[in-house]
Amino acid sequence: MNVSAWSIRNPVPGLVLFVLLSLAGVMAFNSMKIQNFPDIEFPTIIINASLPGAAPGQMETEVARKIENAVVSVQGLKNIYTKVQDGSVVVTCEFRLEKPLQEALDEVRSAVRGIRSDLPADMLEPVIRKLEFTGTPVLAFTVSSPLLDEEGMSWFVDQTVSRRLLAVKGVGSVTRVGGVQRQVEIALDPVRMQALRISAADVSRQLKRVQTESAGGRTDLGGSEQPLRTLVTVGSATELADMELSVGQGGRIRLRDIASVNDTIAERRSSAFLNGKPVVGFEITRSRGASEVDVGERVFKALDELRASHPDLQITNAY
Repeated sequence: MNVSAWSIRNPVPGLVLFVLLSLAGVMAFNSMKIQNFPDIEFPTIIINASLPGAAPGQMETEVARKIENAVVSVQGLKNIYTKVQDGSVVVTCEFRLEKPLQEALDEVRSAVRGIRSDLPADMLEPVIRKLEFTGTPVLAFTVSSPLLDEEGMSWFVDQTVSRRLLAVKGVGSVTRVGGVQRQVEIALDPVRMQALRISAADVSRQLKRVQTESAGGRTDLGGSEQPLRTLVTVGSATELADMELSVGQGGRIRLRDIASVNDTIAERRSSAFLNGKPVVGFEITRSRGASEVDVGERVFKALDELRASHPDLQITNAY
């Protein structure tokens, strides 16, 4: 069949097909997502294990080697890379390309779960996740206000800014950079503790019972059944200082009698600077499948709304 001759004798079908293909191409082009990195998946699993205060040698013998011996038997494993630091171990398991990612994740989780009883009891629960390329921040901002100090600005970013931006379509996570973290510090007096014959372990054990919320069963009230909850909490450092502790021979003392309680900030572990000046900022990561350009437009619109509701707020696009 001579397609060219048929199209010359019947031009209408050819023109209609050309128009339809052109429209389909324009629609496909407009629907394409713009991303710095494509949403690809490699069968690579990362295991993070933390034991605060442990030396690298201890982490290697008691954690890293046991995890390596457990996952080495997983089918399709190609390479294992282990990084040991003070108090932490990162084990990267690289599988062959034909290995399904979800299957690799499930098998590694099962292998680590099987040796959990052999790992140190005070070690934090291992975090097992797959390697993702969408975890790179696409936007970074700094915030400042003449009405808030560094602690207040950090709280504002964690509570107000993060909640507002996480509601934006396509935003995967909002991470604060710089700033400070609130901390209640209890400094024990060893002389008074020795006089009262109470140890730091006794104080720690009793303080663990302070912030407790648990189910308390049910009861009949007013002709209906109502659930009960056991609440043992404190709302401020002053209330914590007034908390009673039990000592030997049935005695009772208050925490302020053997320690000073201060509402302060935690030790700095990271800092953020812009043009040589310390700042409080936040980074935005897109979710999987989202367009970075669309996410950026929605984020800027949400930040404009925040500026309108907080006129004293100054937001700078740092990246």
